[in-house]
Amino acid sequence: MKKQLFLLLTACAALFTACNDDKTKDTTNMKPTITEKPFGVLGNEPVTQYTLTNANGMQVSIINYGGTVTSIITPDKDKKMGDVVLGFDSLAGYLQKENPYFGCLVGRYGNRIAKGKFTLDGKTYQLPLNNNGNTLHGGLKGLDKVIWQASKPAGDSSLQLTYTSPDGDQGFPGNLKVEVVYTLTADNALQIAYSATTDKATPINLTNHCYFNLSAGKEGTILNHEVTINAAKYTAVDTLLIPTGLLPDVKNTPMDFTSAKAIGKEIAAVPGGYDHNWVLNKNGTTLEKVATAYDPTSGRLMEVLTTEPGLQFYTGNFLDGTLHGKDNRVYAKHAAFCMETQHFPDGPNQPAFPNTILKPGEKYTSVTQYKFSVK
Repeated sequence: MKKQLFLLLTACAALFTACNDDKTKDTTNMKPTITEKPFGVLGNEPVTQYTLTNANGMQVSIINYGGTVTSIITPDKDKKMGDVVLGFDSLAGYLQKENPYFGCLVGRYGNRIAKGKFTLDGKTYQLPLNNNGNTLHGGLKGLDKVIWQASKPAGDSSLQLTYTSPDGDQGFPGNLKVEVVYTLTADNALQIAYSATTDKATPINLTNHCYFNLSAGKEGTILNHEVTINAAKYTAVDTLLIPTGLLPDVKNTPMDFTSAKAIGKEIAAVPGGYDHNWVLNKNGTTLEKVATAYDPTSGRLMEVLTTEPGLQFYTGNFLDGTLHGKDNRVYAKHAAFCMETQHFPDGPNQPAFPNTILKPGEKYTSVTQYKFSVK
């Protein structure tokens, strides 16, 4: 009898353990939390990874190096959790020269400035040339390559990052004080709220550079993902991806995502692949839904909401299989896409584009949400 009772208890314990190992386990009683752990050292400064978890079990991890989003773990249609952004398992991966801005904050000026030059208040400024004779994402050492000061505001859902870029940093004028607050909301949205002030007039264009693959790595490319972008026009570019100043209509072109379309459907007709700024159909600076991405395989849907006037849609054209990311996964061409909310590329040199100059006494603000669900 004792032996039978022991066997029965053992079987029950095994069943209990199996149930707790199930990735579809019930998370309805979870509470929002924020945890932290070491993620390496840069020079003498420790790098920390912060993980936000909401009551649904969704998780977002961020390191204070570059304000980089290292993972976004969210359920698929079968309630199985998966990481939907590209990145690396260690700090060394993010420090390598070949890191294509995975998950980081970019600035002072996200995207390109032609020939690294602009004139402001009668003075011409020269920035480092780090992209085919132009300046990309703030120069050689932009906001993606610095240690941010991190703090946890009251509550368990937000991480606040601050950094002061000194006058002359990468050639930009003014001491620029930047604050970015990452918030994981109760309805499975990652909200990124940017703000900045300066003591000299300076260009500014902040964004985040997450690379998304909503299949959580089950598909090697995102060509079957279906995308919508609420934009009737886009900024035409030259061969170096510098805007020409023209704003062509998307209608009857491969640039038309006004209704859902697989990324791969017409990408071959776009030289180099998609890496363009769409002129969003927006009125003012209210937070509005401007784009969606859907992976039919996993059922994951991502909605993009922003206060910004533009969206850079990039399809991982420069990934070439040489990078090995999380779990030694090879990141091939089109392994992910980016949806970078922004003002327009080369704004300081294009008077007809939305203003990108921040002046003393003013406050730069911008809010973007990446909201996840299934269908």
